Amino acid sequence: MTSRKALLLVVPIVVVIAVVWIYRTRKSEPPHAALPIGTPVLIGVPLGLPPVPIPADNPPTAETIALGRKLYYDPLLSVDDTVACATCHTPDFGFSDGKQFSEGVKGQKGGRNAPTVFNVAYYTTQFWDGRAPSLEKQAEGPVQAPVEMGQTLEGVEEKLMADSSYRSEFERAFGPGRITYEMVEKAIASFERTILSGNSPFDRYFYGGDEEALSESAQRGLAVFRDPEKGNCIACHTIGETYALFTDNEFHNLGVDLDPQGELKDLGRYEVTQNESDKGAFKTPSLRSVALTAPYMHDGSLKTLSDVIDFYVGGGSSNPWLDEEMKALDFLTFPERADLLAFLESLTGEMPPNVGVPEAP
Repeated sequence: MTSRKALLLVVPIVVVIAVVWIYRTRKSEPPHAALPIGTPVLIGVPLGLPPVPIPADNPPTAETIALGRKLYYDPLLSVDDTVACATCHTPDFGFSDGKQFSEGVKGQKGGRNAPTVFNVAYYTTQFWDGRAPSLEKQAEGPVQAPVEMGQTLEGVEEKLMADSSYRSEFERAFGPGRITYEMVEKAIASFERTILSGNSPFDRYFYGGDEEALSESAQRGLAVFRDPEKGNCIACHTIGETYALFTDNEFHNLGVDLDPQGELKDLGRYEVTQNESDKGAFKTPSLRSVALTAPYMHDGSLKTLSDVIDFYVGGGSSNPWLDEEMKALDFLTFPERADLLAFLESLTGEMPPNVGVPEAP
């Protein structure tokens, strides 16, 4: 009888010790990496672009790209099923939305213009202020922003786990197990890396050797764009010998969005770095397919490309942190300004395949 009582006392203690040991062991283990499986994909690039940079832990597969495309167009990611990535970044407006400020859940508006998703694969940081280091991390921002999707990462996981179709697709893309937001962001990022704009008239002329691809006006505009004594646009919107990103991946203060007292209304990159020199600085956007993505600048204040040219002709708006490359271009003749506009319009590339709303199964 005594032995039996002793055994009854020992067993619970052993169980408790085992549970604690398992808990501590699992807690000390590194998080499980969501590694894509399935059919590897080599993302083809159009004329004028370099190979797409791919992170080692997120190689593109047919399954993750297809899943990311579905997620990109699905408002399920938002708290009330009303806002998708494509709400603010739609193919109809060159993967922007044609508005000064986008509308999120409950009609709320943010304070910055929605940039295009075209060629975001080549940015070394994401968002106007560069606060996200990768496309994967960028996909966490809008979901959690109260004025955008108003959701939590855990909330997205729960909604996806409750959907049998998504459970099957995530299993095909990442293997069996619980859906994590790391899988979500990796799938969306892989899809976005396929949204490439190239093979424009400029590319066919400059890189393809087709003398007929670019109008004479656009050719003159290209000369103005590249001339350091005239437009000097290439100081930030770069053109290389074998490809052109049309961005230096840096941050510059152009004097955009000042209040009536001449003070910056948005501190831009400074909010990330806290460096005084970064006040009012924003990432250089690529100019590819720029004619499709009006309005312009981080605050969407310039409605047309002609307005943008006029802004640069005026040398931006004076403030203590104005970029040193910003100088008045009022010596440009009106024909030269028209040629510059023709060149910018020549940067409209071909729409890549398989990036629109996926067909229902």
